[in-house]
Amino acid sequence: MLTGLGLIVAIGAQNAYVLRQGIARQHIGTVVAICALSDALLIVLGVAGVGALIADHPTALTVCKWLGAAYLVWFAIKSFRAARHPQALRESAAPARGGVILTTLALTYLNPHVYLDTVLMLGNIANQHGAVGRWWFAGGAAFGSLVWFSGLGFGARGLAPLMHRPSTWRVLDILIGCTMLLVAVLLLRS
Repeated sequence: MLTGLGLIVAIGAQNAYVLRQGIARQHIGTVVAICALSDALLIVLGVAGVGALIADHPTALTVCKWLGAAYLVWFAIKSFRAARHPQALRESAAPARGGVILTTLALTYLNPHVYLDTVLMLGNIANQHGAVGRWWFAGGAAFGSLVWFSGLGFGARGLAPLMHRPSTWRVLDILIGCTMLLVAVLLLRS
C-alpha cells in the first residue's frame, strides 16, 4: 500500500483534476471510481506480466507520451481560458457526466507515467514477492490508490467554502494550467 501511495501521491494532471472536481462537488464519485479502478486494473495487468510486454514495445509508450502531452496542453489552455472569466462555485455549472468521464479517462490512460508507475514499477516490485505474495502486494497497492483518490476527491469538499469567490477559481485554474504545462514538458523530456 505504501509503495503504491508513494507512486501516485504527486501533483499531476489526474490528481489536479480530481481535486478540482472534488472542490466543485461535480461527479466526484464517478471520478474517484474511474481513477481507483483504472489503477487497480493496471496494477493487476502489471502483476500478470503485461509490464514485460510493454517494455519490449517502446513505441507504444512513445505514442502515449505524445498523445498525453497534446492532451495536457489542451487541458492547460482550457484552464487558462477559464481563469480569464472565473466564476464562483455554483452547483448549476456542473459539466455533463459524459464529459467528466471522458476527461478522467483521458487524463488517466493518455498519461505514460501511469503505465510506468502501475504496470511496470508496481508490477515488477509485486512479482518479487512470489506467486501468492505478488497478489497481496497488488491488492495493497490498489487499496492505497482507492484511499488516495477517495481522500483527495471527497476531502476536497472541505475547500468548497473558499471557492465561492471568482478570484480563488482564477488562482486555481492558473495553477492547474501551469501544472498541466509542466507535466507535458516533463513528459516530453522523459
